[in-house]
This record gives sequence, C-alpha cells and structure tokens, in this order.
Amino acid sequence: MIQDIYPSKFDNAYKDYKLRDEDSILIFSDDGKLMVCDSEGRMIFHTGSELKDKESVYLFSLDDRRFFLLLEDSESTDKYMKDGFSYYTVREIRDHFSGQDDINVFAAFTAYHLWKWYSDNRYCGKCGKRLILDTKERALRCPDCGNVIYPRINPAVIVGVTKGDSILLTRYRRGYQHNALVAGFTEIGETLEETVKREVMEETGVSVKNIRYYKSQPWGMAQDILVGFFCDAEEGSEIHMDENELKYAEWVRREDVVLQPNNLSLTNEMMHIFKEGLI
Repeated sequence: MIQDIYPSKFDNAYKDYKLRDEDSILIFSDDGKLMVCDSEGRMIFHTGSELKDKESVYLFSLDDRRFFLLLEDSESTDKYMKDGFSYYTVREIRDHFSGQDDINVFAAFTAYHLWKWYSDNRYCGKCGKRLILDTKERALRCPDCGNVIYPRINPAVIVGVTKGDSILLTRYRRGYQHNALVAGFTEIGETLEETVKREVMEETGVSVKNIRYYKSQPWGMAQDILVGFFCDAEEGSEIHMDENELKYAEWVRREDVVLQPNNLSLTNEMMHIFKEGLI
C-alpha cells in the first residue's frame, strides 16, 4: 500500500525548520496539480536552493530528506516551470509513477493533503481575518480572535462484502474505472460499523452482518483515513445498485477477481487477500 515505504521512515512531527538548499520544495498550482520532473520514472522536485527567498512551510521528512510546501498566495506558479518539469494531478502521479518511485508517490499524496488544507484555510471562519502559521504545532492561528484550525482528516470505510467464495465488486460511474469495493465517508454521529452498514445498503442494497476490522490507510488524494472492514452478506440479500453512483456491482468468485493495476490502495490489498484465499 502507499504507506508501505520500509525501510524508509516517515516523520510527520511538526518542526519549525527553515528551508535548506538541499531540501525538496513542492509546488502546487491553484487547481492542485504538482509540478515535477519525470527522470526515467523517478520524480524530481524543486529544491530549496532555487526558492530560498519564497515563503514556505515544513511538511515532513522521509529518512533524512526534508519536504517543504511553497506557499503561493495569488501569483501563478507557472513562473517556476523549468525544462523537463510538468504539472501532474495526484491521480496522474498514482498512475504514472507507482511501481517505479513509490516513496515519492507517498510524499506527493501526503503533501497534497496538507496543500489542500493550507489552500482551503486562509481566513478565519469566526472573524474573517487572515490566518497565520503557528510556530509550535501544525496549525493555523487567527491573530485577532485566537481561533486555531488543525488539518482536516476525513474518516471513510472500505468494505469487502463476502458471500461464500464470492466478493461484492463495484465500479464507479465516474472517475476511477477499475474494480473497487464499496466505500464511503463516515457521517456525523455514526460509528465506523454503522457507516459500513449504511454505505453497503445505499450503494448496493445488500444487508450485512459479522463486520470485522481489517486495516487502515492514509489517503491524501481525498484527505482521508481509510478504514478497511470485511463483512458477510445477510442470507437472501440481493443487489439493488445505486445507478447514480455505480455502473457495476456484482458477486465475483475468488478466481475471477481482477485486481487494480498497482498495489497502492487498501482496496486492492483487500481484493488480493480474498482472491488468494487468505481471508
């Protein structure tokens, strides 16, 4: 999965570091595209030596590599474009670089999560004043009313619904076009288990039981923490697909499961272990 970067170590502790020449600095456009260079399948980012006079904020470290975010306010990021660099959406990064440069794919996804938070929170929601960076923790602070905003993390479930030797596979009507499992965000007042029941019922009309936790995964593409569950379909429960959200929902036998084209997602791992009879 995307976070499986061993033996490298991810350190997300906030530190008030200053940008060094050798540090990586990530540049996102206003619409969330990341500027990178494709060097034979490896992602190359801009470095601190190129942007020392620009405002930036420390994000995280991978081993001894420090990653920063360029804090652009209104000017176009196009002026930082160099030969060999292009804009990539996070989905394009996933498709193009996974399997070749998975550590930097993880870095890009995690940086996108933080970029989205910084980009969406420029003014105080209480008094409307401009927010400033906190120097002691990962937070944005209003200098007038003292309001503090922390990074948003959206809880969501991934659900492997099984019936004997078959698993319920879906495909979205829009967006990602490979096999998937039922998934959805947790609503206010719900437990994760209640989310599982509701999302499976809403998307496929199937009632479930014996809900059991499998594993979790950070997923910066949607600012999520994904929580994986397996469960069993209630006897006699039939598929009634939500055609507004899905274009496909069927019971598929283990040997017929077609996996996604890369190993980054919790969804793909859950489909894989079912296909191989490991659960």
